[in-house]
Amino acid sequence: MVTIMSKKQKEDKAAKKTEAIILAEGTALANVDQKKGKDKTAIWVKTTQLSYEMELKKLQIELMKLQSHMKESGQRVVAIFEGRDAAGKGGTIKRFIEHLNPRTARVVALTKPNETEQTQWYFQRYTSRLPSAGELVFFDRSWYNRAMVEPIMGFCTDEQNKRFLKDVPMVEELLVKDGIKLFKFYFSVSKNIQKERFDSRKTDLLKQYKLSPIDNLAQKYWDQYSVRKFQMLSETNRTLAPWTIIRSDDKKLARINCMKFLLSNMTYEDKLPDEELLPDPAIIISGIDELKHMEDNIMSPNKLHG
Repeated sequence: MVTIMSKKQKEDKAAKKTEAIILAEGTALANVDQKKGKDKTAIWVKTTQLSYEMELKKLQIELMKLQSHMKESGQRVVAIFEGRDAAGKGGTIKRFIEHLNPRTARVVALTKPNETEQTQWYFQRYTSRLPSAGELVFFDRSWYNRAMVEPIMGFCTDEQNKRFLKDVPMVEELLVKDGIKLFKFYFSVSKNIQKERFDSRKTDLLKQYKLSPIDNLAQKYWDQYSVRKFQMLSETNRTLAPWTIIRSDDKKLARINCMKFLLSNMTYEDKLPDEELLPDPAIIISGIDELKHMEDNIMSPNKLHG
């Protein structure tokens, strides 16, 4: 007898095949020295996963040292996370703050402006969330929405976009000169990897909240985003507030190296030796080098990174 499945049944079956059970991060490291026992089940993990968890824990301890020092010294830090959808920004921020004291470590992830905010100075709702003494603030997307997402999706006018690009270097100069340590990270993901991550959101129940109608448009408008990225870097990569590009096709390498870059550029007590916080130059790219790469390949879009 031949069983004929409906389209819905076929989709459900395919989804079950692609669903993978992933151990919670840190599980491998926490159990690496466990001995065989009647109530224990052996689970194989990749050596690279164990190495990643060890490195991650080491860097998270360093972040706790930094936070403690910031509390005593009154330092203020802003870390901006930008990039295309599914580039790995949120996952990296999650690892940054996982063990930090939430009293002095905040994540700012704003929704679209309300009616009142639409009538305000564009930077107003962002400046109100800047850090006080001893605070570390992570912007999961920031005022740079007006450089890429807003003009592409028609959420701002061409004039507003141009004015923003002229104004933002001056605003950031004021922040830096006032003593705020400013990091600007752009997560660069390739088109194929972005599509794979979008597809995984459709089948992974734990990623359902990430599904967005804009996902498909991100692929459709890929080239437009590249043009806007080049324009943004050209206008806003400044000595006082440079961009740091994170190659994020490998999420774990992106997280580790982003942490290393921030920590290596901060001063705090009992800091690890420089060589242990040295980022991988294949993952961490300066804004200047990224601009050169884009200039060299502007006529060959398939060679451009995301």
